[in-house]
Amino acid sequence: MKKIMNMLSAVICFTLVAQLAGCGTLIHPDRRGQKSGRIDPAIAILDGIGLLFFVIPGLIAFAIDFSTGAIYLPGGRLARFDHKRTTVASIEEIICKETGHRVKLTQANMQVSRLESLEELKKRFAEISPVEKNIRVALNTK
Repeated sequence: MKKIMNMLSAVICFTLVAQLAGCGTLIHPDRRGQKSGRIDPAIAILDGIGLLFFVIPGLIAFAIDFSTGAIYLPGGRLARFDHKRTTVASIEEIICKETGHRVKLTQANMQVSRLESLEELKKRFAEISPVEKNIRVALNTK
């Protein structure tokens, strides 16, 4: 009987550790802070496995991943706006609405450029990235 209990304890411990490692918050810490998006099926399956074996750890894994945003796939949304009618203040509002961060494009250390393509953006990043740190860029595409 003692041998069965030891083996059962080992299986339970292994399952709990595997569930903890399957938590999207630990696998993808870079995704923390996302508010919504498409759910990552791999993370949902790992959290679901926890539900199959132990309900409470599975629910905890889902709750943590949803609350931190780690269950969502990385976003790739673009904010579209009419560049002919857009003001600096409206661009600041769009950035705040889309990212949740307030920016001031009129700061002395801020440079705003109109770029016509993503290739131009890549070229511009290549020019300034080795020199500058903490660069923030807003892309205005047609």
